[in-house]
Amino acid sequence: MSRGTARTRFTALYVTLFLLSGTALLTIAAVVASGGSRSSRTAPDGTTDQPAVAAQAQGRIAELEQQLAQTHDTQSRQILIGSAIALAVMAVISVGLGWFVAGRVLRPLRLMTAATRRITADNLHERLAVNGPGDEVKDLADTIDDLLGRLESSFDAQRRFVANASHELRTPLTTMRASLDVALAKPGPVPETTATLAARMRAELDQVNRLLESFLVLARAQHGEFTDSVRLTLGRLALSALTARAKDIAANGLTVRDSRMDDSARVRGSRTLLRRLVDNVIDNAIAHNDPGGWISVAVRTEGEDAGTVSLVVESSGPVLDQRRVADLAQPFRRLGADRTGTGRGSGLGLSIVAAITQAHHGTLDLGARPDGGLRVTITLPSTDGRATAKAPDTETGTAR
Repeated sequence: MSRGTARTRFTALYVTLFLLSGTALLTIAAVVASGGSRSSRTAPDGTTDQPAVAAQAQGRIAELEQQLAQTHDTQSRQILIGSAIALAVMAVISVGLGWFVAGRVLRPLRLMTAATRRITADNLHERLAVNGPGDEVKDLADTIDDLLGRLESSFDAQRRFVANASHELRTPLTTMRASLDVALAKPGPVPETTATLAARMRAELDQVNRLLESFLVLARAQHGEFTDSVRLTLGRLALSALTARAKDIAANGLTVRDSRMDDSARVRGSRTLLRRLVDNVIDNAIAHNDPGGWISVAVRTEGEDAGTVSLVVESSGPVLDQRRVADLAQPFRRLGADRTGTGRGSGLGLSIVAAITQAHHGTLDLGARPDGGLRVTITLPSTDGRATAKAPDTETGTAR
């Protein structure tokens, strides 16, 4: 048990120290007892005129001394045996006492560990706030609180920078787009080169605008900032995304197959972010596909009690290296020109999916298909369908 390792070591240390001190005390007692059993057996000083009486008295004294020595030895042996038994009993008791004392000593550290585990990027404002004397444990807790304060400031600064930069850059982009529209709308013929250049610049401006929007969504998802938490049917989001992209699917000659949507697969989360999650996964399957290929979208409940909901999107395409597929969830990671197609992708699609999935306490699994293409599996916690059977549907406004 990893949490009890330090406690076990402290207990073993306490018991070892007790046994050493008890053994030393028992040894000292044995030495003192053995020393006391030695007595002087010298003849009485003086002379007597009656040798027979003196001899009889000397024998009686020797007999009494022998009896006294035997009694002393017996008592010493009983004391040593009793002390040894008491030491063994106390050794057993010391294990329990040592375990209890070690637990009391380590209790503040366990509380600090539990509190630290509860603190994530979403609640960096929380602190350990350990009360007590100014000892080493409180110094450690105060140091961790200071570290959390610095992390919170750093996260807030990063969030503000991304949001402010994205918003500030939108203004000049809008101005440049409006200038292009005004230039093309002027009376008179527009040179072909000018029209071509304007169309190219308009496309690049749209791409930059989409990139800025992706930055905002990524920053929002990474910090779990959403207040529009509602109950959604994930299958309806997927079906809506496929319907909205029917022209793109047809333009690329793709075939949609095995689209299984479980209407009971409901999740709770941000409507905006979950819709973006589904859109990005399906857009990724359309953009990075072979001409005339296929895509498959399935939504189903998992587990005996329908504890999770899975969105599985598979697509055809080139054979990918499984060891590098996981990198696709990182910002601006690509797997070469074949993976990026025209190279106009922002490289943020699947990283946004990963951030939104994490913000909703789900898991993302990217797998390379053996015959080519990619399998994306998103698993999210499911809401209790039985408890919400009569709740209004947030997408239709009707009772289910």
